[in-house]
Amino acid sequence: MDTINCERRGNIAILRNNNPPANTWTLESLIELKTIVSQVEQEKNIYALVLTGCGEKFFSAGADLNAFADGSKTSASDMATAFSQAFEALSQFSGVTIAAINGYAMGGGLEAALACDIRIVEKHAKLALPEAKVGLLPCAGGTQNLTMLVGEGWAKRVILCGETLDAERALRIGLTEELVEKGESLSRAIQLADSVAGQSPVSVAACKRLIQAHRHTSHAHALVSERDEFLRLFDSKDQKEGVNAFLEKRQPHWAKD
Repeated sequence: MDTINCERRGNIAILRNNNPPANTWTLESLIELKTIVSQVEQEKNIYALVLTGCGEKFFSAGADLNAFADGSKTSASDMATAFSQAFEALSQFSGVTIAAINGYAMGGGLEAALACDIRIVEKHAKLALPEAKVGLLPCAGGTQNLTMLVGEGWAKRVILCGETLDAERALRIGLTEELVEKGESLSRAIQLADSVAGQSPVSVAACKRLIQAHRHTSHAHALVSERDEFLRLFDSKDQKEGVNAFLEKRQPHWAKD
């Protein structure tokens, strides 16, 4: 299990998809991704996770189509389950997840980025969900997550019409949050991830749950949950530490409890 390189740098875990030449996803690498994310989740000093691709051309070209060449529904089910579990682990990670899109993000490659909280894209990158061109569909959150980010119209253009987006258009329609020069996505992602260490991990996790709650709850219910989560913070060590550190004009020491 060495397709996903994991480097810990301070409070950040940097995950690099290393499956040349195009950093495609395999059953093994998806299982490995889920395992690493789950392990990092247990580390109290890790507040943010950055996902990128090795090399200069590909973030990830998506699934290795050899997995579907024989038409086996069993193989397809195994891959769909692995995609779902790996990217759900990314989405549900309690800290902040940032995709440093350093090149082509196609199919399951783009779906991995969509599972992250924030996407930083380099100017030369191309993004697409071209599954329908080979008789498939995005089964790792693509139809849902893309629609939530860019709206139904653009999701239909990308998925139904097979449109490939350049980095500038991806930024313009809200698919990504920041555009950087070639070779700068990882450093910018790390810089952004570093800022997470200044926030309480308990507060960040609660805020992330609330922000993502709009996917499955009503506005009225989410407002109630917001107040409940606010009061629940008073059971944490971080609440007392954060307030007292501010009043005492010192840096807080977070417990991630």
